[in-house]
Amino acid sequence: MIGKIWDAVTDPFTGYISDRTTCRFGRRRPYMAVGSIISFICMALIFTPVTFSSQTRLFIYVTFLYCLLNTAYTLVNIPYAALLPELTDDYNQRTVLTAYRMSFAVIGTFFGAALVMPIIGLFGTQARGWSMMGTFMGAVMLFSTMATVWAIKEPERSTSIKHESFFSTFTEVLSDKVFLSALLPWTFFITGTSMVQGALVYYFSYIFGNEGLFQIALVALLFFSLLCIPLWVKVANRIGKKLCYTIGMAIMSLGILLFSLLGQTLGPVFGVAIMAFSGIGLSTHYVMPHAILPDIVEHDAITRNKGRAEGVFSSLWTFSSKLGQAFALALNGWILAIFGYQSEQVSETAKIGIMLLCGPLPIIWYILGIIILSKYPIDRAYYEAMLEKRSSQ
Repeated sequence: MIGKIWDAVTDPFTGYISDRTTCRFGRRRPYMAVGSIISFICMALIFTPVTFSSQTRLFIYVTFLYCLLNTAYTLVNIPYAALLPELTDDYNQRTVLTAYRMSFAVIGTFFGAALVMPIIGLFGTQARGWSMMGTFMGAVMLFSTMATVWAIKEPERSTSIKHESFFSTFTEVLSDKVFLSALLPWTFFITGTSMVQGALVYYFSYIFGNEGLFQIALVALLFFSLLCIPLWVKVANRIGKKLCYTIGMAIMSLGILLFSLLGQTLGPVFGVAIMAFSGIGLSTHYVMPHAILPDIVEHDAITRNKGRAEGVFSSLWTFSSKLGQAFALALNGWILAIFGYQSEQVSETAKIGIMLLCGPLPIIWYILGIIILSKYPIDRAYYEAMLEKRSSQ
C-alpha cells in the first residue's frame, strides 16, 4: 500500500519537473537513463533474500526498496509516454506509433510471465533462482530503456513552458474540458476492465469449476487484443480515433455481458471463446486512448499558448489509470462481501455477485465512458485546423 501510494504521488511531480527541464540531452531522456539504472539495482536487491534481526527492520528495508523501484519506474514511464507527442505531429502516425508501443507491451507481458519460473529453475536453490531472475529482469529493463535513450533524438523547442506553480498548473490542466472528455472515459474504461479481469478467476473457479481455464481465457483475451491492433489502426485512419474507441468498447461490453449471463448455461468452452471475442474490442483500449492523448497535448499547447506540457498530461493519464485500477479492486471486494462471498463455501448468492462483477456492473462504467467520450471534439478535421492555426501564429 505504501509503495502504491508513493508510486501515484510521484507521477505528477515527475511530469511537472520533466516539462521544465533544460538539458542538452533533452527533457525526457536523462530521467529515463537514471530511472533504468536504479530499476536494475532495485530489481536485483528486492528479489535477493536478506537477513535482519527483526521483522520491523526487514519491513523498512523492503518497503524502501519497493518505493525506490516505483520511483525509478516512474522516472522511465512518464517521460517515455511524454515522448510520443514530440516525435511527430501527424494525426495518423501517432496512432501507428502507439500501436507499435502497445503491441510490444503485450508481447513483453507474455514473455515476462513465461520466463519467470524457467529462470528460477535454472539455479540450484529457490533463493538464488529468485535473485538471478530479478537481476535478469532488471537488466532487460535497463537495456530496453537505454535503447530508447540512445536511439531517440528529442526535438529542440524554441519556447519553454511558463513556470507556473505546481498546483496552478494541474488545476488549469484539469479544468480543460477537452482533456476531461478523454480522461474520464479512459478512467472509467480502466475501472470496468480491471473489475472484469479481477473477477474472472472467481467465475472460472466457482461457476465453471475449472480455475485452470482462467489462464487460457486470459491468454485468449490478450492474444486477440494483440492480433487486432493492426486492424484497428487501419479502421482508425478511416473513421477516426474516437469512433474506433467507442466501437471497440461497445464490442467489449457485449462480450462480457454475454459471458456473465450465458456462461453458466453454455459452459467453459463458450467462456473462453467469448473472452477471445471480447479481446477484439479490448484491442482499441490498448491503442486509441494513448493515440488520443498527444492530440490533446497539441490542443493545449496551441490554445493556452503556455508551452508544451507533455509530462503533466502523461502523468495525469497514468495517475488516473492507477486510480481506476485501485477503485476497481476495492469495488470487487465490497461487492463480494455484500453478496456473502466465503472462499470455503460459495453460496448461490455469492455466485450472483460474481456474475455481476463479470458483466453488468463493469458495463455501467463502459456506458458512462462512451457517453462522455461522445463529447470529445478532436477529429482529423479539427486537428488539421489546429495545426493551421499554429502555423499562422
